[in-house]
This record gives sequence, C-alpha cells and structure tokens, in this order.
Amino acid sequence: MPSQALAKSARERLILALDADTLDEALRLIDELREFVGVFKVGLQLFCNLGPSLFETLHAENISVFFDGKFLDIPNTVAGATRAIVSRSVEMFNVHATGGSAMLRATVEACEEICRQAGVRRPKVLGVTVLTSLGPAVLRDELGLAASLEEQVCRLALLAQRCRLDGVVASAWELCRLREACGPGFLLVTPGVRPTWSAADDQSRIVTPAQAIKDGADYLVVGRPITAAKDRRDAARRIVAEMQEALG
Repeated sequence: MPSQALAKSARERLILALDADTLDEALRLIDELREFVGVFKVGLQLFCNLGPSLFETLHAENISVFFDGKFLDIPNTVAGATRAIVSRSVEMFNVHATGGSAMLRATVEACEEICRQAGVRRPKVLGVTVLTSLGPAVLRDELGLAASLEEQVCRLALLAQRCRLDGVVASAWELCRLREACGPGFLLVTPGVRPTWSAADDQSRIVTPAQAIKDGADYLVVGRPITAAKDRRDAARRIVAEMQEALG
C-alpha cells in the first residue's frame, strides 16, 4: 500500500514529465493538462534550454515542480546546488543515492539550512536508486555489480532513509520489497509507468499505473504515454481514473 501519511488524490499523485525544449511548449502542456496533473517534472532537457528563471515562471503560475536534476558530485558541490534549487521553491528534487552517505547528508543539511534562512517550505528530497532504463544485464556486465538489481535498489533506498531523505525514485518492479524494507512513511516515486494501451519506449522495468499504486507507489511519473498521445487530455484522464480505482 502507498504511504499512509500521504492522503492525496490520484491527480495529486500524478507527475507529468515536461520533456520540452521551449517555455511556450511547456506552458501549453501545463495549461492543457493541469486539470489532471498534480506535479510537473522539470528535467535536464527543459532546464538546460531555459535555465533557473523557468522556476520563477512556474512558481508565478502556482505550479508544483519536481526538479529532476539528479545531482551527483562531491558533497560540497551538491550542497551548493541544493541551496540554489531549494531557494526556487520546488516541491521536490532528487540526487543520486550512489553519491554516498556524506553527499546525501550534505544535501539534507543544506536543504534545511536554506529553508530556515529563506523562510521557504522544505521540499521533498529524493534519492535516485537505479534508472528504469537499466536492466540486470547492464548492472552485471557493464557496471560490474555483483548484487541483483532488486538488492541494489533496496540497499540504496535504505542508505537514503538513514541519511534522512524523504524517499526514493525506483521502478515499480522493486516497490513491494522497498515498502516492506522502508516502511509506510518513506516516499516511493515511480517512473517507467506505462498503461496497457501505451508503447514501452526505452523503459525496461515498467508496470501499469494501477499495479504501481497497488504495489505501494506514492507518486507516478508519466511522460510519453500522455505527451505523445493523440489526445493528451484523454490519456491523462484515463491514467488518473486507473490510479483512482486502484486507490479505492
């Protein structure tokens, strides 16, 4: 089951990936889909095109933002990046859990410090475990990891929890084990979600929205099944309806 502390509707749990190149394109997606979407994810594509001023524009539009920057660097550098992004009043942001405990703790400390100084609400800090585009063969043959994919995800999630992060980004394949290991108060944000009527694209560890919710996801990140659909509003509506049914 999802986190008992997260009493949110299906719409509030849906995160849309704003994989766009221009502000106009991003704002069109927001205007078209905000009825069905609670949080909009700004990734590297949009951020590198528009820069930090994008967050001011979205904040003025009262948009909840998940900054998918996936910080990974030495602790001091990530702490500095954290202060910069937290001051932009985002709803959540993420760092790679593979950065280790010192980096993760520096992230949380910097986040709390800037919140006190700037008087802004503390965003959710998430750890990225294993990218959903990676399968077991890549971890074993290319990255040289002896642990299974599920074991690696769980190990990183527990590390993030010990370092006081609010949750992790992980595929739905690992949800049941993560929920059991980390408990009901730890946020599980799940990308790689694909309804049965959508193409898999480049994701290798995917499940349907309903199954992800049933297995314990708190938030679902969806991109192309909505943004590449012929009728984007209908696609978003169908996904939210499927999520709501799973929530009961």
